Amino acid sequence: MKDNIFTRMGDGERIKMSLPKVKEEIAAGVRDASERGQIPELSAEEQEKLFDILAESSRTVSVDPGEEVIVTDDGAAMLTYCGPDDSGVGIPISRETAHLVYERVCAADSSTAGHIDFSFKPAKAVINHEMNDYFTISQKTTIPLFYGSQPNMGLYFQPDGPFPNPTELMPMGKIDEALASMEKAAEYMIDDLVFFGKEMAEIGCEGLNFDTSGSVGDADFYAALQSIRNLKEVLPDLPIIIGSASEFIMGMHGNIEFDGRRLAGMYPHQQAQVAEAAGASIYGMAVNVVTTKSFPWNLARALTFTKATVESSNIPVHPNVGMGVCGIPMFDLPPIDCTSRVAKALVQIGKADGL
Repeated sequence: MKDNIFTRMGDGERIKMSLPKVKEEIAAGVRDASERGQIPELSAEEQEKLFDILAESSRTVSVDPGEEVIVTDDGAAMLTYCGPDDSGVGIPISRETAHLVYERVCAADSSTAGHIDFSFKPAKAVINHEMNDYFTISQKTTIPLFYGSQPNMGLYFQPDGPFPNPTELMPMGKIDEALASMEKAAEYMIDDLVFFGKEMAEIGCEGLNFDTSGSVGDADFYAALQSIRNLKEVLPDLPIIIGSASEFIMGMHGNIEFDGRRLAGMYPHQQAQVAEAAGASIYGMAVNVVTTKSFPWNLARALTFTKATVESSNIPVHPNVGMGVCGIPMFDLPPIDCTSRVAKALVQIGKADGL
């Protein structure tokens, strides 16, 4: 084995690192996740397996035959026709064709349709169009077709929505008003998500994807959880994915609870438990990448959270392996040497159920 290997930083910069340094970075990343989440560290054997994956000489790596997992997405087909601002390539094809290409050319396991804004609030205004498009696409695809969008509570605050903005109220010392605004926004968001889910179910929706839940903190995550519970009461067979916005639920409100559990401060293994309690079918965890840290550090950290989350959950866990999460560098076009190593490590060591 060579004395050094090529690896990367969290922002994608290619660097050379000595083998002892790689092992140090792995141990440091594991330790950081363990201390923050109060979860077990990866064993010495697991850390050595991760080192072997990172040190493989080939540019891309893969799991062993028979260890392949299912892949879900949050609108990957949209990247073919949306523009560079959304990390897309802007090919002039229809929404319908994009999903067929994703299924039949890319051999996708599933696909997610959604409004180009990818938030439920603006999609509600054109729900008849969304239902029509979804129905047409679903008639021509064979793989499971989810309808996905972000709950995105930020759109319920001024200037985009009806309620005062908590980030403006809090600096003025209007804490009670800020908390009340978040609570009211949560009520409206639950109504919108449940309405959308029921309407989509009317035309045979095969599943929903509540993507990036918790992006505005604990009230946002609460609204997504409660929406799932409300939908499952009337549509018990409707599969619902809940994807988290972050490894850590921000306490923007601080006192919001779900089933008696305070949501603020929850890490992935705890988020998975409340997602399961709400009735979610799949939990999509996210672990933030630190761009100033190395790829081995970031992947080891994500892997530690993943293993603990899988062990604490009775529903499938699909780590989000998009740009800037779960070890993938924060770069518009993540390098394949990193993406393939992340996938292999999360599956073979973290025991992820899917990606």
